[in-house]
Parts: sequence; C-alpha cells; structure tokens
Amino acid sequence: MGTARGFGVDVGGSGIKGCPVDIDGGVLAEERMRIPTPHPSTPEAVADAVAEIVEKFGWSGPVGVTLPCVVKQGTAHTAANIDKSWIGTDAQGLFAERLGQDRSEVVVLNDADAAGLAEMRSGAGAGASGLVVVLTFGTGIGSAMFVDGKLVPNTEFGHIEVDGHDAEKQAAASVKDDLDLSYPEWAPRVSRYVQALESFLWPDLIIAGGGVSKKQHKWLPLLETRTPIVPASLKNDAGIVGAAAAAAAGAGN
Repeated sequence: MGTARGFGVDVGGSGIKGCPVDIDGGVLAEERMRIPTPHPSTPEAVADAVAEIVEKFGWSGPVGVTLPCVVKQGTAHTAANIDKSWIGTDAQGLFAERLGQDRSEVVVLNDADAAGLAEMRSGAGAGASGLVVVLTFGTGIGSAMFVDGKLVPNTEFGHIEVDGHDAEKQAAASVKDDLDLSYPEWAPRVSRYVQALESFLWPDLIIAGGGVSKKQHKWLPLLETRTPIVPASLKNDAGIVGAAAAAAAGAGN
C-alpha cells in the first residue's frame, strides 16, 4: 500500500461519522459512514454506534474518536451537546472494550482539538507559527489553540462570556439557524465574539471551521477583527482526519 492509514470517528451532537483516513495526505481514504447520534446519547449507545462504523469497514488497528467533551487521560470531564452521563466516564476504556481493542490502540480527544490537529497538519494552518486558534462553529463553538504548532489541549473558548452571555449561545452556527438569521445578520455576532476573545489573546491567525466554513465567502469577509481569519480547508472532515492522525501517532498513550 505504501500509504499510512488510520481510522477516525467524529462524535457530534447530531451525527456520528467515520472512515479510514490517508494520514499522509490528510484526506478521507474512503467514503465516510454517518449515522444519527442516538438519543439519549449515553456512553453505551454512542459506543455501539462507534463500533458499528468501525466494523462496517472491517478495520483493525488504532482508532481515534472525538467527543464534544474536555478529555484528559481518556476520561471525559464535561459534556456539551451530548448526554451528561459522559461526565466522569473512562471513554478510552469504554471504546477499547466495545471495539475489542487494547486500550493503547484507542485515542479519545476533544472534537475541536482533533479538527485543529488536522488543519495544522495538512490544512489551513500547515506551516503556521506563533499563536493559532481554530474555532469550529456548529451546534456550539469549539476551539483549539496551538503555539508554534503544538496543541494546548482542552481550551473552551466557546464558553467565554460576551455581553453577559455564554458566547456560543450568541454566535454558534445553530443560533443563526434557530433565529433564521441571514449571514449579514449573523456576522456581527461572530465579530463581537472574536473581539471578546481578542481582548485577552493576541492570535497570529484564526482558522474558522465547522459546517458554515463551506459558505465562508458569505460571512468571513463581513467580520471586523484584529486577527486574520481564514476558512478551514478540511471543513467537516477535519475531526475524522485529526482523530485518525492522533491514533496513528499514539497521541493518547
């Protein structure tokens, strides 16, 4: 084969998607499989869904799984847009057991961190130095921070307070949809959020990801920020690619 491959699964609030990944190219190696996130999205139900995806491809080897949670040493410490019973769960052990894998072959990481790793490795952040922040706009706002290419894990910049409110309650992509806002109506909310972030961080670059990055031409030019902002190039595949790369590198051991 000659091509390093890994397997990534991206667990989101509405869907769970995964497939093998061409690690060197930073792209999906096959068409991804997506299944709706179970409700309630308990650890056991999500583990079953992850196993269904991995087994569909007949995959054996390291697997990377993202969660919308702060993850430290394989354990989930928060639960955003996923069942609260994840808090305190040994996610790495759970997925390893369900997949019949050794614990060391399963890497679990925060979803935005995984997307950021992919963008820094083979996307919009490749070669970038200094302080880079990746923001994913979706159901909430995820964040990943890199200093000279090295991840500072588990940042939660989506939850900074902006004008007395949790930032993602004001500027997430889901807010745009829920309030039926046009891009010109939504963009000032994003500007206000980024300006609040800039009040205590001085990034050299911000990479904007999540589903809305596909329509970046409709809103990125409208933003008023100090920091240059570029669209994520891997878009919604970034989480899968980053999870697979982390697993292949043994980043969670």
